[in-house]
Amino acid sequence: MKKLIMTAAAVFAFGFANAQEVKFGVKAGLNVANLGGDVKDASTKVGFQVGGLAEIKVSDKFAIQPELLFNSVGAKRNNISMALNYISVPVMAKYFVAEQFSLEAGPQVGILASATASANGQSVSIKDEFNTLDFGMNAGVGYDITENIVASARYTFGVANIIKDSPEFKGTNNVFSVALGYKF
Repeated sequence: MKKLIMTAAAVFAFGFANAQEVKFGVKAGLNVANLGGDVKDASTKVGFQVGGLAEIKVSDKFAIQPELLFNSVGAKRNNISMALNYISVPVMAKYFVAEQFSLEAGPQVGILASATASANGQSVSIKDEFNTLDFGMNAGVGYDITENIVASARYTFGVANIIKDSPEFKGTNNVFSVALGYKF
């Protein structure tokens, strides 16, 4: 873990040192989430995301975009709605195939902020049943509508087992999201 953090810090430092332009911004969007892995018969749950970003242009064709997001994900199963809320940090590599259109990919780490199960108007915390850390890989597209307004669509493939103390039964967060942002 220490090596991963040091590598990420080095990439950010290199990116800032060689950056032609850095733009900061905010974004908000819609999440359509489900649980993958060994979880069966789960249906999608609609949630949201909100947070900030920094687009670090390395060249005309390439940028690094770290983000800090509050992500509401989860799933529904057997009339029970599970809301899993994460503080997520995706780091996207953006390749501009055209001036306004980019392909994006990169890793994401999430820290579980809260987890609840709701049914029949009752809600209970289930945070102790889930691992604190979540890891995923993102792939998506971005479009700069104007110089300041951006739109993106992304799919997050969960790679870490989020279910605590269950090495034989794996559950992952899988999320499709669409978002609008504003770069300052």
